[in-house]
Amino acid sequence: MDFIIGLPRTIRGSNSIWVIVDHLTKSAHFLPVKTALPMTQYAELYIWEIVRLHGIPLSIVSDRDTRFTSTFCRSLHASLGTKLQFSTAFHPQTDGQTKRDEVGERAELGLEIVQQTEDIVRRIKDRMRTAQSRQKSYADLRRDLEFAVGDHVFVKVAPMKGVMRFGKKGKLAPRYIGSFEILNQVGTLAYLIALPPSLAVVHNVFHISMLWK
Repeated sequence: MDFIIGLPRTIRGSNSIWVIVDHLTKSAHFLPVKTALPMTQYAELYIWEIVRLHGIPLSIVSDRDTRFTSTFCRSLHASLGTKLQFSTAFHPQTDGQTKRDEVGERAELGLEIVQQTEDIVRRIKDRMRTAQSRQKSYADLRRDLEFAVGDHVFVKVAPMKGVMRFGKKGKLAPRYIGSFEILNQVGTLAYLIALPPSLAVVHNVFHISMLWK
C-alpha cells in the first residue's frame, strides 16, 4: 500500500490516489481519495474495495504514513488477522521493521467498525463452511450413482430464456427428456446413450451428472 499525493483536485474533491498492489498476481487497485479523509472512511473503503473482492490479506507492506501507523488502522488489521508491516526508508518493497499491536491497545479502542468487520468476517466464514458442506453432500450423492448397460435414463436439459426446446419455451421447457437406453459406459463418469433420430445433432455421450434413473 502507498499513496500518490499532490495531484490536481477532482470535481468530487479527491487529490490523492491510494495504490494497493497484490504481490502474487501484481494486480493493482487505484482508489481516488482525499488527503484529509477520516481514517474510518479509509477503513470502509478498504473493506469494500479489497476485502469484499479478494478476502483478508495475510500481510500488508506500507511505508510509515500516519494513515497506516495510526492506532485505529493497526487495530483494524489486528482484528482481521492481517500482519501490518512497515517498510524502511527508500526501500518500499521491504518489511524490515515490523511492529505489531498489543492486545491491551486494541481492547482500549472498542471502535464500532472493528467489531462490525469482525462480525462480517465471522458470518462469511460460517456461510462458506455451510456452502462447502452442502456441495460435498451433493457430490457424495452423485458419486454413489451408477448405471448399467441396458438401463433407461432421463437426460437433463438446461432451458434458456427465450429459447424454444421440445416445443416449449423458457421455464416451461422440460428439465429432463427421455427415457433413453444406455449402450455403453465411457470411462468412469460418462455413458453412451441411444438417442432418437430427432436428436442426431446432439453428442450421445453424457456425464453422469446429466442423467437420472
